Amino acid sequence: MVISLTDLPAPVRERLAGIRLALTDNDGVLTDGCVWYSDRGEELKRYSLRDGMGVARLRRECGIETGIITGEDSPPVARRAEKLGITEVHLGIGDKLAVLDEIVRRHGLQPSQVAYIGDDVNDVEVMERVGFAACPADALPQARQAAHHVCTARGGEGAFREFAEIIIAGRVAVASERTES
Repeated sequence: MVISLTDLPAPVRERLAGIRLALTDNDGVLTDGCVWYSDRGEELKRYSLRDGMGVARLRRECGIETGIITGEDSPPVARRAEKLGITEVHLGIGDKLAVLDEIVRRHGLQPSQVAYIGDDVNDVEVMERVGFAACPADALPQARQAAHHVCTARGGEGAFREFAEIIIAGRVAVASERTES
């Protein structure tokens, strides 16, 4: 996946250099926002393996960990996080901004050092607080308005991977620009 940063304003590209933690919503970002129930009542969610590779690449290429903050208290989310080695997992959250503040405090970060991708109205406050905010192509208008970047991919279809690749590319580009100066 090749990411061009030319569509991002210079101040947004500069923000990418300072990102130290990536946070994401689950439903509508890592999934397509749908929930399936089996005849036994089991809740099922579909995840993109490409998004999982985005989590791995952020960790490997930049040393950036990923966390999940979701309003749903769903066992599949916990299982997916465990599979990806994500330890910052917050399920059943009503006040995402309070959780962001707690995470930032605990990690000794500033909100400007956090990137967040969300798709719905309950993500907007967090998106407005962080250093870099993105949303999937099919996000609600309020999330699209709060985003620094609207992904070309839809939720559950690579939006998180695109978000991750922008962060990686931004860090590399800014480091290269600083070296050339």
